[in-house]
Amino acid sequence: MRRNMRYSLASALVAALFFAAIFPALADSPSAAFRDCAECPEVVIVPAGKFTMGTDKGKIHEGPAHGVVFERPFAIGRFEVTFREWEACVTDGGCTRNPDDHGWGRGDRPVINIKAAEAEGYAAWLSSRTGYRYRLPTEAEWEYAARGGTTTEYWWGDAPGANKANCRDCKSEWSAKGSAPVGSFPANPFGLHDTAGNVWEWMADCWNPNHLDAPRDGTKRKGGDCAFRVMKGGSWYYFSRLARSSYRFRNGAEIYSYNIGFRVVREIP
Repeated sequence: MRRNMRYSLASALVAALFFAAIFPALADSPSAAFRDCAECPEVVIVPAGKFTMGTDKGKIHEGPAHGVVFERPFAIGRFEVTFREWEACVTDGGCTRNPDDHGWGRGDRPVINIKAAEAEGYAAWLSSRTGYRYRLPTEAEWEYAARGGTTTEYWWGDAPGANKANCRDCKSEWSAKGSAPVGSFPANPFGLHDTAGNVWEWMADCWNPNHLDAPRDGTKRKGGDCAFRVMKGGSWYYFSRLARSSYRFRNGAEIYSYNIGFRVVREIP
């Protein structure tokens, strides 16, 4: 555990130094987060690096474990996209549907009941609004960012513990009841919140039953069953074992649910 913690702290320091070099005006930000516009989601810089994706100790669809190398940094949402951020897109005409919040509240709750194509439409609106390319994360980008330099089952360790995330058996005030406001739990070493639990998150990748022949450079996997998308992160409704960093799930791209939200990637030119 100590070795893993040292690696996590070193990764966080690399991220902070890179951020300071690229965005010196924001270098004092404790989360190393920035926005491209007032209505845009906060994103954090994820440094170039390498990690082992997947596991050979979990379900068969989580393997085989394999190395992935990111030659370039990228930025990813500090939080899951919220209702407030989604509604800005609706107001501006970039998004056409304002989804149901299931009675849990809007504002800083993660937006739910969103199809994969609608999430991609939101990212396209951000791109047109800012001039930078926004999109859904690839599965490799998401797992790399969610791990935050760690190699354990969850970014904080191998046990789910209590009140560290929002999942059915995570013993938080929202567990098995509904979504939590984003940022209700501590951030991982890269500064991301809610990568374990809260709501499932759409990936850019079409579904493949395992990691055989998966790309080693972090890019979107080509091919597969595109009627289904990869889902990562677990949710308030599901047990903690599904919120492990390596766990992957499939869902119909045309399905929306009170369990499903998303976060965005912002490419670094």
